[in-house]
Amino acid sequence: MTTGVKTGTAAMATSARRGWPVPAGLIMLSFVPMAAGAARIAQLAGGAAVTPENARFFASPVPVLVHITGASLYCVVGAFQFAPGLRRRRPGWHRAAGRLLVPCGLAAALSGLWMTVFYPQPPGDGALLTGFRLVFGSAMVLSIVLGFVAVRRRDIAGHRAWMVRGYAIGLGAGTQVLTHLPWILLVGRPGEFTRALLMLAGWVVNLGVAEWALRKPSSKRPSRLTRPSTPHEMEI
Repeated sequence: MTTGVKTGTAAMATSARRGWPVPAGLIMLSFVPMAAGAARIAQLAGGAAVTPENARFFASPVPVLVHITGASLYCVVGAFQFAPGLRRRRPGWHRAAGRLLVPCGLAAALSGLWMTVFYPQPPGDGALLTGFRLVFGSAMVLSIVLGFVAVRRRDIAGHRAWMVRGYAIGLGAGTQVLTHLPWILLVGRPGEFTRALLMLAGWVVNLGVAEWALRKPSSKRPSRLTRPSTPHEMEI
């Protein structure tokens, strides 16, 4: 019996370790946008010189501060929702974290939409990129709302799918660094049209990976709960 317990414990520990590369990778993907956001906050707090590039933030700092704070918390805390071992060992974590992630995600998306509509358009952006931002920002809001509604209806599969999609869109800024970097290194600064397409590529890649992960056979779960839910099962 002792040997069996030890073997089971070792297997659980190994499984838990295998579950951490995904959260670690997601946090690494968030690093550059978060560092840029921290630099922007330091700029606003430190009274940096106002330039044509940052004048809109000094003129109306609240939306960008809300966006940076909400997006940073959403990306970092959300990454740990992809650690199955953490959910098994701490069943209350997923639900508690979800209660933070919903308002943070909505704050990030809605402030991003506000900035897209009301901030003066910066150099290098254009109507096409503005349209993309409005579409994906709205899709992020819709995904989070549908995910929340799904869990309230005890539709766990639907909740999971919509929350994964919302997170994929929210993490788009990290992937957009990767889509821009090769172009900048090989060609130089992208023009307005190319920049819009590179931004689009970041969102599309993330959503493509999300849909692939949701459709893997191992990711299939019961679509609805058939018995009273536990805190672990109510994944918000």
